Amino acid sequence: MTNIIIHGCGGRMGHVVAEIIKNDPQCQVVAGIDPTTPTLDFPVFASPAECTIKGDVIIDFSTATAVPALLDYAKETQTPVVLCTTALSDDTLAKMKETSHHVAILKSANMSVGINLLLDLVQRAANILYDANFDIEIIEKHHNQKIDAPSGTAVALADAINEALDHQLHYVYDRSQKREKRERTEIGMHALRGGTIVGEHDVVFAGRDEVITLSHHAASREVFAVGAVKAAKFLAGQPAGLYSMKEVLA
Repeated sequence: MTNIIIHGCGGRMGHVVAEIIKNDPQCQVVAGIDPTTPTLDFPVFASPAECTIKGDVIIDFSTATAVPALLDYAKETQTPVVLCTTALSDDTLAKMKETSHHVAILKSANMSVGINLLLDLVQRAANILYDANFDIEIIEKHHNQKIDAPSGTAVALADAINEALDHQLHYVYDRSQKREKRERTEIGMHALRGGTIVGEHDVVFAGRDEVITLSHHAASREVFAVGAVKAAKFLAGQPAGLYSMKEVLA
């Protein structure tokens, strides 16, 4: 049995994660951490420092500003963390890497199994199509409450492509400021916000007289929660280090 603490248990994703765990006989929620301290089926603490219950692993769906304190707690209590929060600052990312020298940390811009397969597919496509003079653009769509743009997943897709191409490309987020032709070394990133769209990502490879699009559409938030719980069960008991969903899927 894997004992899980949910950091950000009062948010939408926190509730979805708790519901997934409730229906999984291999794990259970032993505590939650959230400044709103909602009344739930498990004890909830306002901050990591106040949490007196030890878990085997933490699932984090919180806010970027809440992550540094969580990393301090993880290091002090030697509790592995599945870090799902996006839009982390460079300082927080540096702190995450330092913390991973002391305790297991799994970081992913998107916990969906399908997205993590897509990361592999776009690398394979880029290796073939970029040399054939295909342009690469990424379009992402999310609900009207999402505060960051482009999405962390869109950036992860661009980073995966750029890694496959030995970092030859640069990212363009806005074409309105310059009236000029597209450069070959661009990856265009486009964000749409509206309604209740859970998450859609299209990677477009546009060549002469043909277009190939690799797409992922999430129909519900459950796909992210299922991946996070799968990652938590994998991470519990792992030695210190920085992990990704690649290790989980392997």
